[in-house]
Amino acid sequence: MATEGEHAESGAAESELPIPGREPTFRHMDDPDVPWQLCRAQRNADGTEAYVREKWFAFSPDPQYLSLYAEYDPGMMVRRHGHHSPHVVFVIEGGLWFGERWCPAGTHVELPYGAAFGPIRAGDEGAKLFEVMMGDPRSWGDQPEVYEAALAEHGVTPLPDPPVDFPDWLSDLRQSWAGATDEG
Repeated sequence: MATEGEHAESGAAESELPIPGREPTFRHMDDPDVPWQLCRAQRNADGTEAYVREKWFAFSPDPQYLSLYAEYDPGMMVRRHGHHSPHVVFVIEGGLWFGERWCPAGTHVELPYGAAFGPIRAGDEGAKLFEVMMGDPRSWGDQPEVYEAALAEHGVTPLPDPPVDFPDWLSDLRQSWAGATDEG
């Protein structure tokens, strides 16, 4: 929180605002410089594949943050995890289970730094989300046995994480999760 006129991340005094050269950035879903990224993949019980797709609208190194639009295919599951920063999720369309909690369209989820949620499982219609991570957006895993039980219950086989185009200043930590294997 900013104190005594200081901005928490930059140290800029309020009297120095606005900052010369800083301008808003506008993005649209069909901007060519905002490609879809496949982030997670699985094989469903019926043999079809499901994915999490994301569009990263803003990905900044200083201060570090990420804002994104995500689409979960019906039944798509993601491990129980937390992030290396505070994280908010807003369900725009469809719905998901976060552990035992159903979150339909209109749900706002706040995940404080150090907390974990999930496993996450998209409902029958899939889900569309807007998410913001206010710091390092990478994830850490928690309670892999809970995820394994959910996979078995739904007959899902995780597939290897698709390659993701991280910025040069950030490395992919997805395989360092608790319980992560080459299969997912």
